[in-house]
Amino acid sequence: MMLQGHFIDTLLADSYRDLNDPIFSVWSYFRGITAPTFFTISGLIFTYLLLKAKEKGLENQRMTKGITRGFFLIGIGYLLRIPVFSWLAGIFSPYFLVIDVLQIIGLSLILIICIYFLCNNKTILFSIITLLFGTSIFILEPLYRDLNLTSIPLFLNNYISKSNGSIFTIIPWSGYVCFGAFIATIFHKNVFKKSFKKIIITSFILFGFILIFYSSNILVFFSKLLQSQLLMDAASYNYLFTRFGNVLLIFAFFYSLEKYLKSPLILKIGQKTLSIYVIHFIIIYGSFTGYGLKYIIGKTLNPIEAIIGAILFLISVCLLSFYYAKTNTFLYLNLRKLFHKVKS
Repeated sequence: MMLQGHFIDTLLADSYRDLNDPIFSVWSYFRGITAPTFFTISGLIFTYLLLKAKEKGLENQRMTKGITRGFFLIGIGYLLRIPVFSWLAGIFSPYFLVIDVLQIIGLSLILIICIYFLCNNKTILFSIITLLFGTSIFILEPLYRDLNLTSIPLFLNNYISKSNGSIFTIIPWSGYVCFGAFIATIFHKNVFKKSFKKIIITSFILFGFILIFYSSNILVFFSKLLQSQLLMDAASYNYLFTRFGNVLLIFAFFYSLEKYLKSPLILKIGQKTLSIYVIHFIIIYGSFTGYGLKYIIGKTLNPIEAIIGAILFLISVCLLSFYYAKTNTFLYLNLRKLFHKVKS
């Protein structure tokens, strides 16, 4: 979804971007689900591994690794936007300080670790707090929707404001990571229990539909009950809860097909997500060089060309990550070496 979404969105001609067209409208809607799914599953996977490490008494090592990974992702996020040739030419722009998905995931993972640490490794307390955090971040969205703190340094302001070009901000997107962490606590406690799979899939479907079709009505109900304008404002622009409902339906769909999704190819793709992200970003947006498909081709493709190109792009990026890139291993290995040197 990320690969084809970025490819088509970057290269499809403007004349074909008609939301009245049912095909483009459906594509656009599903593209909007990609980021919430990405953030939620990041929180789910990381937290589940953290809780598994706790069983072995290795939670401290896992937290240290998580903090390292968090800062690593933040660093890669900035690195991908550094215009090397422009800097060499003496042209400097603050645009490389804009925030994208990697910085938000990295900072959110660090936040999850801090919450877990403050909960004194108590899983139930951690579960409750992450659920409350996620819910509060979503409900309070109207308060920070147009937030722009120009009085603080630009690189910090970019984490909370899109006014300077940031694609994502820490709020509300960290809310999805918190919900992912909450779901991880449910899986960790119950995954091996009989009938859990049927129960959790049914729950995902039920709550998914409730959030998609009724969450706005629920917010309106409580806004009237509590006479809260904040809840009414949240209900009037309720994309966060509805998108999370879509995420739950996606989880239900893929978890129900779990036994069919364990082929070596699919597992390998799952292990190469960072390499895939870095490679696709370089090819489309021209990281470092400034020469990507965005600037070479631009928005010139018709729908057929965009669809065929997206398929070829997806295959090419995956092949490059499988056979020609060692991004994760190389960078993590050297970062760990640096971390141990600093620690010693």
